[in-house]
Amino acid sequence: MNSSSLLAALLFMLSVARLTGAEADKRPGMIDELFRDFDKPDAPGASVMVIRNGKVLCAKAYGLANVEKATRNTARTNFRLASLTKQFSAMAIMIQADAGKLNLDDSITKFFPEFPEYGRAITVRHLLNHTSGLVDYEDILPKGTTIPVLDINVLRLLQQQDHTYFSAGTKYRYSNSGYALLALIVEKTSGMTFAAFLKQKIFRPLGMTNSMAYESGISQVANRAFGYAKSSDGWKLNDQSLTSSVLGDGGVYSSVEDLFKWDQALYGTKLVSRRMLKAAFAPGKSTLHDNGVQYGFGWFLSDYRGLRNIWHYGSTAGFATRISRFPDKKFTVIILSNRESAPLTEILNMVVDMYLADTK
Repeated sequence: MNSSSLLAALLFMLSVARLTGAEADKRPGMIDELFRDFDKPDAPGASVMVIRNGKVLCAKAYGLANVEKATRNTARTNFRLASLTKQFSAMAIMIQADAGKLNLDDSITKFFPEFPEYGRAITVRHLLNHTSGLVDYEDILPKGTTIPVLDINVLRLLQQQDHTYFSAGTKYRYSNSGYALLALIVEKTSGMTFAAFLKQKIFRPLGMTNSMAYESGISQVANRAFGYAKSSDGWKLNDQSLTSSVLGDGGVYSSVEDLFKWDQALYGTKLVSRRMLKAAFAPGKSTLHDNGVQYGFGWFLSDYRGLRNIWHYGSTAGFATRISRFPDKKFTVIILSNRESAPLTEILNMVVDMYLADTK
């Protein structure tokens, strides 16, 4: 945000703090004000949903899903989730662990025997927590690469490395490499493709009928939002990159409507046991970083204004996404945008303040 936007945000938050009683019905209109810049007739936009106690308090959409065809965003529009995908990759692993198909403390060499010797010290849990120390695959792509990278290509690139950033389990470093390997472990232990596993074991049971791990040339995304980046000439299509086909770290498409079902499922045991859910939302060893932020299984863990906050962000070519869950209040805000680098964190925090400022 620039200085004028920051000042406006501060004034907005002060007004939110005074919202009580009958004034609460002004909140949907205030959300419209927050998303004014996204609500253009010729530009990409966003979808937002606010959930409390199992009810949708607000579901709104702004701007265009497809600028060239002037297709508007709706609550059913499917955006590329980017790194929000990691919570689904983690859940897939948890399902397999609950079923006895793997152990979270299995070495990755159990699944990839050809991996370099240092892989013996890296476990599935390290991959989930971002404490593996694996080299970032994005930084070791061969020069001149033009063909989109797949999860299996990430494995092959890592097999060529002779080092890690640090000894497994000793430090935290966010790792897309680790989550690509998790998708491959799901395939190894299930006999299904990662996309098929998510559909059969997560999306279909939860009624998330329009969500998928998108495979170019294989699947079609219904109600699809296309990604855009701002340029000097306006909004330019920027929907895919060389790494967009890696599924485990960021390949899922979904809508706020479907993510409502996902959010509600995380309060119960339809997918995995209570014990496994507790582990997912508990900080992993050595994951403390960035002013008290820790990491579980596919989720960042921190406090916001004294409330337990389970959250994640996503950022990729053409898209920005954000989800924050406050389980003790049974409150969640989800924002999906088809604008690259959209400033969603500030907006989401203001929405949270708007609804939770009057709660203890």
